[in-house]
Amino acid sequence: MKKHRWSIAFLIAIGVIVNYFDRTNMSIAMPLLKKEFNLTPGQMGIFLSAFAWSYAFLQIPVGPLLDKIGVKWVTRIGTMIWTAACLLTAVANGWGLIILSRVLLGVGEAPFFPAAAKATSHWFPASERGKAIASYDAQSKLSNAIGAPLIALIVTEWGWRGGFYATAILSLIYALVFWVWYREPHEDERLTKDEYNYITEGGSQSAEAPTGTVMGNIRYLLTKRKVWAVFIGFAAYGYSWFLFLTWLPGYLATEMGMSILKSGWYSAIPWVVGTISEIVIGGWLVDRLVNKGHDSTRVRKTTLIISMLFGLSIIGAAFTHNANFAVFWISLALGGLVVTSAVAYSIPTFIAPKGTVGTLTGILTFGNNSMAIVAPIVTGYIVQATGSFMYAFLVAAALLVLGIISYAFLLTDLEQIEPPVQEGPEYVANKVMIK
Repeated sequence: MKKHRWSIAFLIAIGVIVNYFDRTNMSIAMPLLKKEFNLTPGQMGIFLSAFAWSYAFLQIPVGPLLDKIGVKWVTRIGTMIWTAACLLTAVANGWGLIILSRVLLGVGEAPFFPAAAKATSHWFPASERGKAIASYDAQSKLSNAIGAPLIALIVTEWGWRGGFYATAILSLIYALVFWVWYREPHEDERLTKDEYNYITEGGSQSAEAPTGTVMGNIRYLLTKRKVWAVFIGFAAYGYSWFLFLTWLPGYLATEMGMSILKSGWYSAIPWVVGTISEIVIGGWLVDRLVNKGHDSTRVRKTTLIISMLFGLSIIGAAFTHNANFAVFWISLALGGLVVTSAVAYSIPTFIAPKGTVGTLTGILTFGNNSMAIVAPIVTGYIVQATGSFMYAFLVAAALLVLGIISYAFLLTDLEQIEPPVQEGPEYVANKVMIK
C-alpha cells in the first residue's frame, strides 16, 4: 500500500515552516526597527502583536468557512495573501504601513492551522493522527531553530528589509506548490483504492459540510465542558508560546547583551529541543501508548498535564542573569509546552461532530492566538515599567497553572460530540438531552 497521505503531511509541514519564517522575521528584525523608528519597549510589543490582531479574530469565521468551502480553496487564497503581505512589509516606508502589512499577514495565515487540522482529519485514520499532527506542528518549532539564525544572518547582511524580501520569495514558491499538489482524498487520483479504504475504515472524517447554521454550531460546541477545557488550556499554553516567539531574541539581545546574530543562534536552541520533544513525545509516544491499548483520554490528559508542569520551568529563567542558564530553563519549558500543542491540535479531530472539525479548531485557535495579541504587549509594558523580564515570565507561569487546572478538572473524555438536532422547537430540548 502506498503512503500518499504522508506527502500531504509533508506539504503541510513545509507550509508551517514558511508560516513561521514569516512571523519570526519581525522578532529578529526588531532591534533594527527599534533604532530606525525610535520605539519604546511598549511600542515594540505593539509591532510584535500586530500580526495577531487579524489572525486571532479570524479564527472563529475561518473554521466554518473551511467546513463550507473546504481546505483546498481557502488555503490557496490564504497563501497568496500572506505572500503579498511579506512583500508589502519589505517595501513599507513607515511604521504605519508595516503594522498594516502585519495585519494583512494575519489575514492570510489565519486559515492555515485550522485547515491543517481539517486536512489531517480527512487524510489520516485515527491511529496515525497524533504522529501526523506532530509531524507538521513540530515544524513551527523547527522553523524557529532554522529561521532565527538564518534570518539573523540575512538581516545582518542586508538589513531588516532583506529578511522580508527573503520570506516573500519563499511564500510565493510555497503558494504555487500547494496549488498544484493538494487535493481532498476523494478527488486525488494519486491515492490508491487500498490506501483510501485504509484511511476511511480507520476513522477519518468525511469532507461533508456540517448541518445547521454557523452560529448554531458554535453556540452548541460552547456548551460542552471538554471544549472549554481545551480552550482554556490551549490559551494558557499560547501565552508562553507567543512570549517566546516574539520576545526571545529581544530578551537575549537586551537583557543578556547579545548581538542580533548571537541572539539568533542562542534562540535556536530551545526551538530545537521543542521540535524533538513534540515529535517524539507529542506524536510518536502518545500514538504508541494509545495503539497498545491504553485509554486514549488518560494518555492524552496525562501528557497535557505533565507537559504543562514542565512549562513552569520558565520560573527558572525569571531569576537568572546568566545567558546559558536562561536558555537551559527556557528550553526545558518550551520542550514541555510544545508537546501540549500537538495533543491539543489533535483533540478537535476526535471530539468534533461530523463536518465541524474546522469550526471547533477555529474556536480553540482563537483562544490560543488571542494570546498573540496579549503576550507581546503585556511583556513589552512590563519590561518598560520594571526594566526586567522577571515579572513577564512570572505572569506566564501563573497562566500555565490555570491551564493545568483546566486540563485536570474539566477535560472529561475524548469521545466524539453528538451533533445537535437543529430542526424546529425541539432543538433546545434535544440539545439538553445529548449533553
